[in-house]
Amino acid sequence: MIERVDEQPLAERNDNRSRRPQSQAFKKFMTQSWGDVEPEPGTGARLAGADSAAARRRRLAREFPGDRLIFPAGQLARRSNDIDYRFRPHSAFAHLTGLGLDHEPDAVLVLEPVEDTEAALGAGEDTHEAVLYMRPAATRDTPEFYSDARYGEFWVGRRPSLAEIAAQTGVRAEHLDQLRDALAKDAGQVQLRLLREADQAVAGLVDQVRVEAGAPPWDPAADPDRDPDAKLAEAASEARLVKDTYEVGQLRLAVAATIAGFERVVRALPQATAHRRGERVVEASFETGARVEGNGVGYDTIAAAGPHATTLHWMKNNGPVRPGDLLLLDAGVEVDSLYTADITRTIPVSGRYSPVQRRVWEAVVDAADAAFAAARPGNRFRDVHDAAMVVIAERLEEWGLLPVTAAEALTAEGQQHRRWMVHGTSHHLGLDVHDCAQAREALYMDAQLEPGMVFTIEPGLYFKPEDLAVPPEYRGIGCRCEDDILITAAGAENLSAALPRRAEALEAWMAALQP
Repeated sequence: MIERVDEQPLAERNDNRSRRPQSQAFKKFMTQSWGDVEPEPGTGARLAGADSAAARRRRLAREFPGDRLIFPAGQLARRSNDIDYRFRPHSAFAHLTGLGLDHEPDAVLVLEPVEDTEAALGAGEDTHEAVLYMRPAATRDTPEFYSDARYGEFWVGRRPSLAEIAAQTGVRAEHLDQLRDALAKDAGQVQLRLLREADQAVAGLVDQVRVEAGAPPWDPAADPDRDPDAKLAEAASEARLVKDTYEVGQLRLAVAATIAGFERVVRALPQATAHRRGERVVEASFETGARVEGNGVGYDTIAAAGPHATTLHWMKNNGPVRPGDLLLLDAGVEVDSLYTADITRTIPVSGRYSPVQRRVWEAVVDAADAAFAAARPGNRFRDVHDAAMVVIAERLEEWGLLPVTAAEALTAEGQQHRRWMVHGTSHHLGLDVHDCAQAREALYMDAQLEPGMVFTIEPGLYFKPEDLAVPPEYRGIGCRCEDDILITAAGAENLSAALPRRAEALEAWMAALQP
């Protein structure tokens, strides 16, 4: 038996690859002879979305007069051992600060109630002061500068100072070490409301402060009505239901970058068909551009060829792309502000639809057109879905696939047509690809549409290869058409209209992009 000698604690073993010198000579030398570092272009300049973020904070805060509101950005997430995923802040934090890139892990936005909240409410003034608690750049005379893999400049590059963050956002910035004292101030008299899902470490800190102030911790699952945090999460989600001018502009940028990505995919189809994992070629051609032109993709790309297109969220993308098959590409670019597009087209790999492929595709586009017609101010969000379903049911009846009439299928007791489209037709879009997901049903599905709302329209039909309820010619065909639309005073604008939808137009578009 091999004897274990000087067994190293498990927690320290991630550092086995190499060891930094611990000599005083090394530590002293590391603090000397450093010149100034030029900041990145634009560092310290006010963010384009800072004023919009300030207006959003003001509106949201007025729903909670006298309460202390806490919005963490979130922590770095561990991928494996000592390797983290690329950081993305929680969407509510980004929405309320305008910060969108990767320099604020562990940051916390606190909306601190002003002393005389009632007077501020009556006068239409700010009811809260915003404070950002962050870890600033380390000075060169500290070990953090060269030894801290999360914050050290040697590891992650120059971080902004507190003064630069304040200049960018228009929000007072304080050191993260002061957060606990700020949360504990008058905690017995001030209601603390936390966006709990964003950061478990901050959640633990808030719970501790509440206990010390004499308030027992709440269990949201056991007693949601008494949970002071649930209403904040709901309100933060609902605050994004109507986009402002800045947000719409960012979504337009995301849509334009996404359409350019679809063009790259069409140009890459010859390489895709030549490779055993052609779906990966499709994915890579889209995502390379997304990373170069934006922050990356807003969600994992769906590059589903042939029968894979009948799997709604096919993201393995490890199959071939064969001539004669359809390619369902569901993809979106997330721009640096973190707003994302979400577009789908189902295109013929060979450049021409077969008769049955064309029949299914055109039915899906017809359903989308019906949904567009229902997307206008005053109608309900669910009306958009209902309009698309009428067309889907009628086409299925026309093709002899429904076991009942379309009218019977469309009743609440029927719904047989949903066998071939089990998902919804629309979801809100913004900082999250499925934005506003925690909003109340009355403000989401049952809400009246109003100018500034941005959502998708994405009907589909999916005939699985093993589906014995349809004739063989339909089996293995999956089609989805998805566009991003903006509700306006006049109706609806298709933000992704530059990408063709009709079969003939798509075929011509593909022909123009390929040699």
